[in-house]
Amino acid sequence: MTTATAGGAARPPSPAPRGPRKSVTGTRKAVAVGFLLPALVLLGALVVYPIGYSVYRSFFDRAGTSFAGIENYLEIFRDDGILTAVKNNAIWVVFAPTVSTALGLIFAVLTERIRWGTAFKLVVFMPMAISMLAAGIIFRLVYEQSPDRGVANAVWVGVHDTFAESSGFPNAHPLPVHPLKAAGGGAFETKQAVRTGEAVLLPLVGVAPAKMPSDARPAKAAPAGGDGISGTAWLDFTRGGGGRPNVVDPTELGLKGLKVEAVKDGRVVASATAGADGTFTLPAAADGAVLRLPAANFREPYDGVDWLGPTLITPAVIGSYVWMWAGFAMVLIGAGLAAVPRELMEAARVDGANEWQVFRRVTVPLLAPVLAVVLVTLMINVLKIFDLVFIIAPGSSQDDANVLALQLYRSSFGTDADLGVGSAIAVLLLLLVIPVMLFNIRRMRREARR
Repeated sequence: MTTATAGGAARPPSPAPRGPRKSVTGTRKAVAVGFLLPALVLLGALVVYPIGYSVYRSFFDRAGTSFAGIENYLEIFRDDGILTAVKNNAIWVVFAPTVSTALGLIFAVLTERIRWGTAFKLVVFMPMAISMLAAGIIFRLVYEQSPDRGVANAVWVGVHDTFAESSGFPNAHPLPVHPLKAAGGGAFETKQAVRTGEAVLLPLVGVAPAKMPSDARPAKAAPAGGDGISGTAWLDFTRGGGGRPNVVDPTELGLKGLKVEAVKDGRVVASATAGADGTFTLPAAADGAVLRLPAANFREPYDGVDWLGPTLITPAVIGSYVWMWAGFAMVLIGAGLAAVPRELMEAARVDGANEWQVFRRVTVPLLAPVLAVVLVTLMINVLKIFDLVFIIAPGSSQDDANVLALQLYRSSFGTDADLGVGSAIAVLLLLLVIPVMLFNIRRMRREARR
């Protein structure tokens, strides 16, 4: 009931006393705390306490009995292995998220224009279903040095051999009883000059039967006579024994493709290539020349790139990470792209913009918030990368591929464990992650206020 004031105006009644204050959702604070308490206890036990104890432990020595101050933190900047880990982490943070996000953006944009885009996205995203351990084992095999086992080098060697002729008979060589001698640089030559009408024998050994040309035929002794010089180049080895040196036995194979040069006064005057039965013929110009088997016949085959060596180990591991996480970036960016108004793109095309201009000036700016989310998420992820480096990098290259998370493991649990330094590295990792997390939180709040 209202009461009149001196001016005659009515005064509203006093509010009735309220009960216990409730939250926005109508829940009492005590009830909310009761529901949150188990989660808070777990959070404290699994996150807050380990962080606090790591900070505390980082100020003590190896045994944990004597206070060391900041000595463990100074050791981070004195130890060459830890400095290598810091440098590699910087490389990871710069390149791995950037490349993964860029590929995800390209895949997301291109798959919108193809009919089988969903299938493509499924294939690209599939590596996310594989654990880091399994991916590390896969890429350890992919990067094997031998082209017979490593897919990367099998492809690389195939491309190389397409443009550069490979050796036909690596490790082939003559025996002391053969009419050949070393000529320097890996080549061999006849001990004596040859004459017109002469049949020359060029026997070699050291070629594994599996490495012989598949279409090689039993060697045949070239006939003497004629205006030129004939000869036979063959594998002077009889499987099972029983053959005679310097004699073309029935089961011995010709060295098909072996190059033979006639050298006179240091100059090549003629050349020939042995056929499937090992026979070859040189013109009369080779009279009085020394026959030489050039080193190109015997050089080691090209084995590809040393992916797991000290130089390329970090880019190789980053490549495996990109293979796994490009699909994650593609899915998130694709979801953001689906929300982009198509009218803006069509308006840009109507105004005369080409596809590259639409992509650069319309699509990318509109996707900037999504790209920032993906980039920041991957940056946090690579700061703690461990599994791929530990599995892929062999022992000889692990120091060159070292990262902070791996160094944390090695310092804390290795043969020369120092829990003080390990805890200091853990704190350093935390300090590196905090700025990225704060940036992400500020960005999210700014997006929420729009």
